[in-house]
Amino acid sequence: MEISTVNVNGLRAAAKKDPGFVGWLAGTDADVVCVQESRALAEQLPGAVLAPEGWYVQLCPAAVKGRAGVAVYSRREPDAVRVGFGVSEFADSGRYVEVDLGSVTVASLYLPSGEVGTPRQEEKERFMEAFLPYLVETSAEVRARGRELVVCGDWNIAHNEADLKNWRGNRKNSGFLPEERAWLGRVLEQAGLVDVVRGLYPDQVGPYSWWSYRGRAFDNDAGWRIDYQMATAGLARGAVSARVERAAEHGLRWSDHAPVTVRYEWEG
Repeated sequence: MEISTVNVNGLRAAAKKDPGFVGWLAGTDADVVCVQESRALAEQLPGAVLAPEGWYVQLCPAAVKGRAGVAVYSRREPDAVRVGFGVSEFADSGRYVEVDLGSVTVASLYLPSGEVGTPRQEEKERFMEAFLPYLVETSAEVRARGRELVVCGDWNIAHNEADLKNWRGNRKNSGFLPEERAWLGRVLEQAGLVDVVRGLYPDQVGPYSWWSYRGRAFDNDAGWRIDYQMATAGLARGAVSARVERAAEHGLRWSDHAPVTVRYEWEG
């Protein structure tokens, strides 16, 4: 089983690029693709994005047009689909969807980005406070039923110094604040989840999955690792390889993020 996660930075824009999301999706070997920041309603998308051949698509836009939005593309039809995590403020925010695929629940998460000293950071903090208990409860329920869970997506937090190039200059910036990093640590500890890519490559710097469009961040590989696959231990043990599908050059990018793809030895 192969799972990919990618923040597309707008599905409409990513689909118009050549090469772009449509070409990437047609060529991927992934069984499941989790998408974040789709920023589109169903009626705004071409058929090649909304209903590509061979895929089942769960599109969950935000109530506010042009913001957020998550989706899951799967080769098999989901057994169940759940949108949101039971908190009214974020019920229609387009930030979380999970699907049951056999013995695995796969979720696509777009955690809010923030900016210190602004309402955006306050929103991010409220989301984090509400989301952690849900993860703890859901992970426990999934494991109690002999199932597995993987939460894929743009978590908008670099956990450790190895997860971003310029960590010294970002210690007071959203995405690398001490309290955000500590919260992500609690996600792993309290919900019993494993950072799958870091588990496979514990001593590697990065691999980064997001590079700002400003300056020469991509060319200098001055990136952040903020796109994760966080899995319950049973599924994480089945992970055999992971890769960031970084574009060969700046001009071939169709998002400011790159897909993060993990192969699991898993059946069911």
